[in-house]
Amino acid sequence: MESRPDVLVVNNFHPPTVSRIDKIYRTHHLWKLSSESQIALITQLEGQCKAAVTGSWAFNEAAYKLESLSLISAFGVGIDGIDINRTKEQHIRVTNTPDVLNDDVADIALALILATSRNIINADRYARSGLWEQSSMHYGSGLAGKTLGIVGLGRIGQAVVERALPLKLKIAYHNRNKKDAPHKYFTSLIELAKHSDILLCVLPGGHETEKSINSEVLKALGPKGIFINIGRGTSVDEDCLIELLSSKQIAAAGLDVYATEPSIPRALRELENVVLLPHIGSATVETRKAMGDLVLKNLEAFFSKKRLVSEVK
Repeated sequence: MESRPDVLVVNNFHPPTVSRIDKIYRTHHLWKLSSESQIALITQLEGQCKAAVTGSWAFNEAAYKLESLSLISAFGVGIDGIDINRTKEQHIRVTNTPDVLNDDVADIALALILATSRNIINADRYARSGLWEQSSMHYGSGLAGKTLGIVGLGRIGQAVVERALPLKLKIAYHNRNKKDAPHKYFTSLIELAKHSDILLCVLPGGHETEKSINSEVLKALGPKGIFINIGRGTSVDEDCLIELLSSKQIAAAGLDVYATEPSIPRALRELENVVLLPHIGSATVETRKAMGDLVLKNLEAFFSKKRLVSEVK
């Protein structure tokens, strides 16, 4: 009977998916070991283990030392936790799990847009407090006719557009290159912010986007502007965001991602003009299963010497 292929499980990214991989392959859980034991395992697996699975947001340096490693099958879309320059140098192919999470992440973007513009979270607290019996709450702001500026009009951004247009929002966007799209394009982030009522960040992580949303961009959004982030927290200057929210130089923010997750700065948690979510954009039963399916399909294709389903180029 042919032995099962070895697979290195780098971190505990999604227990149901890890459990499925455990049943099919001979797995080795790197994340359960001490640093010394990790190095021993890598030495033991040299030459016989060619594939690793990981959460896309993090990767253990020890795994790069496995010279026989040829595939990293990542659970997630953003692969900022993986050193792509290093994987290219070491001829390691990388796959991720795109498309299957577009709808759920776009839904969260819309939820944050509605929650911030209509002040939903504070309205809920107000209703529970009994204050409604004594006075009226401050009005929120409607969406019809407002401009939604999207920073990063990719697959998820397009899914947001599909949801925003029926709400009568106008669409503008900024990308490195203009797309074949009927929406107003801005070459500058600052100009996009100036012309937006709501600025939505869908940027990936990494050095190229680090603190792209800075003080100048946020100030250009203005005191009535709303900032939403469903991309990566590292693409925003979080200190500036806190300062401008505190001083009401922007009206509100809705955040699903943060610079140093799972830590959220106390100053953000104490602000009443911010809606905070614990990075749940793709966190539905259906989408997480679909992401796991893609991880497994890429492993199967690799070991069958077939074309990888979703290779990162």
